[in-house]
Amino acid sequence: MAKAYWISAYQSVTDQAALAAYAQLAGPALTAAGGRFLARGVPAAVKEQGLAARTVLIEFDSLQAALAAYDSPGYQEALAALGTQAAVRDIRIIEGV
Repeated sequence: MAKAYWISAYQSVTDQAALAAYAQLAGPALTAAGGRFLARGVPAAVKEQGLAARTVLIEFDSLQAALAAYDSPGYQEALAALGTQAAVRDIRIIEGV
């Protein structure tokens, strides 16, 4: 079974307090769901059309585990803490090769 990767790419953050509240809940929720944080922070280099903004890479044992982590009650609680106005970002869940 192929591993899966969750990539969170932030475009902007306007509420650092909401992001901090989200992170306190999201980290434990995703770890409990089997996620392993591989990288997080601002990129060391940005090429082509990329943005020098926060990026997070999390590995899961399977695509199903990554999808289930997003839908888990713990992660949904984290999303509620983040709200809809604190950050502009997208989350991509991709299966490994």
